[in-house]
Amino acid sequence: MRTYRGEILSYDGSHRVTVEEDGKVRVLDPKPSQKINNHSPDGFSWGYGGSGPAQLALAILLDAYNEDLARELYQDFKWDIISTLPMDKAFVLTLDRIERWIGGVPESQEAS
Repeated sequence: MRTYRGEILSYDGSHRVTVEEDGKVRVLDPKPSQKINNHSPDGFSWGYGGSGPAQLALAILLDAYNEDLARELYQDFKWDIISTLPMDKAFVLTLDRIERWIGGVPESQEAS
């Protein structure tokens, strides 16, 4: 299962997101999403509805799916999921949760 992990780097306070799948970890690069729409030249953030979260939403959907789906859904994904993550704290977001969101499963039914 693919998992996205956001962390705040202690040495400079910047935000980094990694992607873990099949025991391998890589850093989620903002550049492919910035080529589509450069909301945030400074990179990712989360926990509110601004430009850094928009960049993260676009980058995650682009990484997990395709450009058409990413372009279509990233603003809604930003508001529904990325903006609700705890600001200035680490997060874990699974591909399963993203797929449930795309499928229209309400957050309240996720544990079911």
